[in-house]
Amino acid sequence: MRREDAAAAISRIAKALDLQKHLKTPARRLSAGEARKLCFALSVLGDLRVMLWDEPSAGMDLKGQRRMRKVIQTTMKSKERAGILSTRYLEEAATTCDRVAVLVSGQLRYIGSLEDLKSKFGTTYHLEVKMTDMGQSDALHAEILRFFPHAARQERTSSLLIYKIPMEDALPLSQSFSKLEAAKQNFRLEEYSLSLNTLQQAFVDLTRDLEEHDLDVASSGAVEQRPLHP
Repeated sequence: MRREDAAAAISRIAKALDLQKHLKTPARRLSAGEARKLCFALSVLGDLRVMLWDEPSAGMDLKGQRRMRKVIQTTMKSKERAGILSTRYLEEAATTCDRVAVLVSGQLRYIGSLEDLKSKFGTTYHLEVKMTDMGQSDALHAEILRFFPHAARQERTSSLLIYKIPMEDALPLSQSFSKLEAAKQNFRLEEYSLSLNTLQQAFVDLTRDLEEHDLDVASSGAVEQRPLHP
């Protein structure tokens, strides 16, 4: 970057990240979120061709995260630039990335577009059932499997049951809600919710399924080669 261009670039980035009031503040006195913004600002200064970001929005408030993502979008408009971003937030990947890769336990398990990820793993429903009498949990579980034969229980706590339900079991939704309303009366449920999996939930489910597979493999001593999805 030419010296005469530096002041204008710094002013533009500081305004985009809301850092103007900290331009004269020593870095060691910045809060964790503001220091994170400063590190990110330094990473996009200059005519860079490749940029690497490791969870750049960690520690930022929501407003700061939105500002940072907007800067990434602006920075990456040039076709001669490339960026690699690691994040735990799929919303961040969805707003900034053209392609995503999923790492589970240090291994690459998926790489492709977000649309492909949604079509492969986001076509299930998420059912949460909150009970008042956990003594009936086994009977309720059997009833849910009767309603949705391919349902998979994901979590079970002192008062909550969570299931993943394939779309073919959940449709039509009118019948599913009628069955759940009947179960609410018969089992005195406090509440329930049935919703289409979000992309974040699909990612969590994918990670959990693969980690459970790894545990099964480790316990059996078997080794299986798992090809990447195109």
